[in-house]
Amino acid sequence: MNLRYKLFAAFWGLIIIPLFTLGMIMFFVTYNSIEKKYSQQSEYSLKAISYSIASVFEDMNNVTDNGIATSVFHMALNAEDPSKQDLTDAEQLNLNASQRNFRSLLYNHPSISYAFLYNFNGKGNSEIVSLFNKENFQPLTYDKFKESSLYHEVMALNGLPKWVAPHEYPGLTGSDPVFTQIRLVKELSFFQNIGILVVQIKNWEFESIFRNLKIGDDSQKISFMLVNDQGMILFDSDKKLDGKVFQTLTTNEISFKKGFQSFKTEFEGEKSIVSMYHLKDYPWSLVSVTSWESLSREVAIFARWFVIVILICFLAALIFNIFFMNRITGGIAVIVRFMRRVEDGDLSSRMEEKGNDELTLLAKGFNDLMDKINTLFNRIQLEQRHKNQAEMRVLQAQIKPHFLFNTLESINVLAVQNEGRKVSQMVYRLASILRISIQDRDEITLEEEIKHLHDYLDIQKFRFEDLFDYTIDIPEELNGCGILKLTLQPLVENSIQHGFEGIDYKGQLTISGWEEQGNLILRIEDNGIGMSSSQLSMFQYMISDNTEQYHVDEGQSESSVHLERRGLGVRSVADRIRIEYGFRYGIFICSSQDNGTIIQCVIPKYVQGEDHNAKSIIG
Repeated sequence: MNLRYKLFAAFWGLIIIPLFTLGMIMFFVTYNSIEKKYSQQSEYSLKAISYSIASVFEDMNNVTDNGIATSVFHMALNAEDPSKQDLTDAEQLNLNASQRNFRSLLYNHPSISYAFLYNFNGKGNSEIVSLFNKENFQPLTYDKFKESSLYHEVMALNGLPKWVAPHEYPGLTGSDPVFTQIRLVKELSFFQNIGILVVQIKNWEFESIFRNLKIGDDSQKISFMLVNDQGMILFDSDKKLDGKVFQTLTTNEISFKKGFQSFKTEFEGEKSIVSMYHLKDYPWSLVSVTSWESLSREVAIFARWFVIVILICFLAALIFNIFFMNRITGGIAVIVRFMRRVEDGDLSSRMEEKGNDELTLLAKGFNDLMDKINTLFNRIQLEQRHKNQAEMRVLQAQIKPHFLFNTLESINVLAVQNEGRKVSQMVYRLASILRISIQDRDEITLEEEIKHLHDYLDIQKFRFEDLFDYTIDIPEELNGCGILKLTLQPLVENSIQHGFEGIDYKGQLTISGWEEQGNLILRIEDNGIGMSSSQLSMFQYMISDNTEQYHVDEGQSESSVHLERRGLGVRSVADRIRIEYGFRYGIFICSSQDNGTIIQCVIPKYVQGEDHNAKSIIG
């Protein structure tokens, strides 16, 4: 990141982002506090509404208790003509004192819509005894009422009142929005069940309760509902959702449980706060639905102003960056670009020196530094090349005595056995090998290396005629590839001297080669005795760069010296490849006891004579 972006980021990180973070924290704190405080306020309001509703029901319970206590209902059920028991039509003079008192109670409660009795002992027209008539309403017959679950609930209450809300039992209550009290009537002398009282009250008082009690100010959009435990809306203060299922209007899964609960959800496609309070003695819940938009109007206004302030700050930072920071950071950016070119390997980069300010001094210092780096780099490159050549000569000198020792030993054995012809052939092939070895070239073609390997293997076949056979399978198109001389011969020698040692079967040696992903792969594979894990660990030449680990001390045992010499040829080849081509290339050995050995040599594929010293240095 350049300096201009850093300063711009500092402006954002130290001013804009903290300001934005503080504003967001304030916004969310205010946002959440609105919901929390409104939930507390709605809990108090819903509880107050529940007390008012309970008082309405309790007042009507007292009225019907009075009718039962004064035997008004008993007298109506036992009258000679039950059809003439309507207290609204009866003349005041024809009523006894109890009936006149109860009639006064009825008239003092104008919300009563209808009242009648089911007569257990009546038949025909006497099954239903009307007390307070309502036009265009036909009550449910007693036989059908007995078949409903509501009848069994009333009987189980044994005289306690059962309240039914609108839309719960339309067959009994009709289509009007009325609340219905149903209770069992007993004969007071022997407490026998003689009938069932049904009293309907209009929802005037409920509308008055919801109208006079609101949560918050008048600008808030709020609706009150009464919902039963099955989710049906029994009463809606806005008279829009009566009879509908509450769950279909919201996205949340609703559970009408005891106590108070409040949550934010979608209601009729609008984000709202829904608060619920379950009535204590009734299977209903009071629900208030308040539009979140009306609640958070002030917070939304604050958020809009906050965004406007942030945008103004951003524009101010942008203008500052364009008109002031570019002047400061432009020159520095040029220097950084040149430094990156040097980092990518372009050591010839030079900056233009113009002006007399600090940036010009910096450019002049950069150019002087690059001149010194180039001089030093050329010197190091030359010294590294000389060092590599010296190490190669040491390693080749290490291979030659090793090979000559084994070859001369074989010729000596044949001479002792008076095998003159074989001695001549071996001396000829040894001369051919030495001709290549003493050439003042570190690199030959793969074709020359294969001919050198043929001469070596023929020498070994003279000595160990029945010990092994060999095959060389290298495509001719690879013959022109370059390779360090004496690369394959030490690896093959290792297989013959140690892989076929003490075997009672004929060994097989396979030398193969191929190209793979731009590399030349050479593999030497034998079916000899293989190596154990401890012997294989002697060839971990890539782990340490200390060549002195193979020097023989005076106190070492003969077996230890043999193990040291066993890996000398392979180690030498590996070190030469590593020095010449870099650490990406080398020798890989795979072997196990009695299962033979595979030695794989990986070097870069190139035509002999190509310069790869720079590649070696970089590697």
